[in-house]
Amino acid sequence: MADLPETMNAIGFEAPGGPEVLAIGQTDLPKVRPDDVLIKVAFAGVNRPDCIQRAGHYPAPPGASPILGLEVAGEIVAVGNEVPPEMIGQSVAALTPGGGYAQYCAAPWQHCLPVPADMDLKAAAALPETLFTVWHNVFERGLARDGERLLVHGGTSGIGTMAIMLAKAFDIEVIVTCGDEAKCEAARNVGADLAINYKETDFVEAVKEHTGGAGVNIVLDMVSGDYVPRNLQCLAEDGRHVTIAVLGGAKAELFMPMVMMRRLTLTGSTLRPRSDAFKAALADEIAANVWPLFTNGELSPIMDQTFPLAEAAAAHARMEAGEHIGKIVLEVDYG
Repeated sequence: MADLPETMNAIGFEAPGGPEVLAIGQTDLPKVRPDDVLIKVAFAGVNRPDCIQRAGHYPAPPGASPILGLEVAGEIVAVGNEVPPEMIGQSVAALTPGGGYAQYCAAPWQHCLPVPADMDLKAAAALPETLFTVWHNVFERGLARDGERLLVHGGTSGIGTMAIMLAKAFDIEVIVTCGDEAKCEAARNVGADLAINYKETDFVEAVKEHTGGAGVNIVLDMVSGDYVPRNLQCLAEDGRHVTIAVLGGAKAELFMPMVMMRRLTLTGSTLRPRSDAFKAALADEIAANVWPLFTNGELSPIMDQTFPLAEAAAAHARMEAGEHIGKIVLEVDYG
């Protein structure tokens, strides 16, 4: 690390609050642990957990960087002593424990995915958080299979658009909910078989009508709260309900006899607190099963807007306004 600067630009905040608390400043380069790589960040993805952390409701796990940012793409410029030295100079996309909103970011080397020369680094930075989340929750926890049906709330979010693309790649029918007709049309353009404007139509009735009363096999839910009992009404027998966020409330009231009679499974997960070993195993699964779909150009993330690092506050404001379709990205140090 002798040729690297001692300090770097990074986004921070003195106290939790709205997007306006975010400001660019100087901080020390992150320390590289034995199994870490140090990435010179070209682009960093913006995700809903970043906003929740900024607001003071989602503290970084023990040992993680307090700097926001859960995914980056860039060039590896240094490695720990347990990392293959040939990784230096490679372009990668990485799932990070934090620290992405900065010129340099440390991440476990086994959480990195290779970015070939003909792949856009901006697009690569928009992939890890949603790709890891959707693969684990839809295909591992949700046990998605060819020919099944999936219901996704927030169909034009980063998670929603990723879920549509991956599900369609594996011959799964996709139903989504969105907040207006423009977003419904955008979701259909991504590949959704049915997009429901939840402000105008009862999604439970729309799902029943579309499926002839059969229902869906999986619900990927980021709303929770009073959506949960409605989601369960959408499930087919032996259906799986997977919760990944509680944006609509942390508590739900359920009619448990229906769960028993229809043999429903309720599960969920959070990615960030999971162990490095778990995330490494997940990265291996993704590298073997879906990463080639992105590196060969068959799939690419749906991109919304790109903001300079110094305008992270504007990026957060756009996300919280709910105006975005796809991924918001920060340009950190590209070119």
